[in-house]
Amino acid sequence: MREIWIVDDNQEMCRAIELMLKVLDFRATIFNSAPAAVEIIASGKLPDLIILDVNMPEVSGLDMVEFLRRKSESKNLPIVMLSYETDDGIVDKALRIGADAYIRKPATLEELEKAIATAFYKRLPL
Repeated sequence: MREIWIVDDNQEMCRAIELMLKVLDFRATIFNSAPAAVEIIASGKLPDLIILDVNMPEVSGLDMVEFLRRKSESKNLPIVMLSYETDDGIVDKALRIGADAYIRKPATLEELEKAIATAFYKRLPL
């Protein structure tokens, strides 16, 4: 079973996404901040895919994308951005700096499934 990390400071959103991932047959791990996820990444553990909120305290999702793309061990990690942010400039920046898909909150099961498939396809082509 593939593991997906959810990095979002909104606990209710994390639980909703976690439930959708279970329906899609993924194992979810929740991190309520980017530094918490980075700490685990620094220990050498990576998920199969990561879902990042754009706006988080301390370290934004955009900053985390840039961090992940600079590291050789995570440069091909599939990344889905998830946010209430609707500014097209933010969406464009997220995709330009390395996010593979961007969905707006609240996401539907179908939107989440499509974004995950897109991210896996872009980073792990057959």
